[in-house]
Amino acid sequence: MIQLHDIRKSFGTLQVLKGIDLTINQGEIVSIVGPSGAGKTTLLQIIGTLDRPDSGRVLFGGIDVAVYNEKQLSAFRNQHVGFVFQFHQLLPEFTAVENVMMPALINGAGMADARRRAMEMLDYLGLTARASHKPSELSGGEKQRVAVARALVNRPQVILADEPSGSLDTQNKEELHRLFFDLRRELGQTFIIVTHDESLAAITDRTIRLRDGLVCK
Repeated sequence: MIQLHDIRKSFGTLQVLKGIDLTINQGEIVSIVGPSGAGKTTLLQIIGTLDRPDSGRVLFGGIDVAVYNEKQLSAFRNQHVGFVFQFHQLLPEFTAVENVMMPALINGAGMADARRRAMEMLDYLGLTARASHKPSELSGGEKQRVAVARALVNRPQVILADEPSGSLDTQNKEELHRLFFDLRRELGQTFIIVTHDESLAAITDRTIRLRDGLVCK
């Protein structure tokens, strides 16, 4: 599904990625682990087209996304990629359902359709009763599940998660990890998860270990 060929990325004189070759298959749950500074988040951003490599190719379903301009890339991300971040990145002035609606509205859905789809996702994640609450009124676990609902509202092919359970307590962390596998089973999403949590890495289908900008063999 996703293929990376000789991905290299530098920031000034610091070479962060030094030639990454990687294939992610449809429906896989893959963890990316490694020490701080290994290039995990940079790699995730390149996979998600939030950043471009200095050289190398990123292919989604055989299509080289480097041919897209910024407007086309933005549309591609909105339709095909969902993002879950460590600190959820919810907009504090909007309710849970309004936060979940955002990607659908950006993708051109009408207000009623976007709300219907957002409520479907919140209901699926057990958050119907919290739909009208703002982030400040939600628990940490609830906020992260709202973030997952937002990532899923356009039914993307792949979910990219950067330390998604890093700010959660043990119970909420375990619930979020189980949720990823439930979503894969029921909705068919592919998950690529950057994590320092070895317990999460241990249960994923495959663990990719980065060190000094390279995949450890």
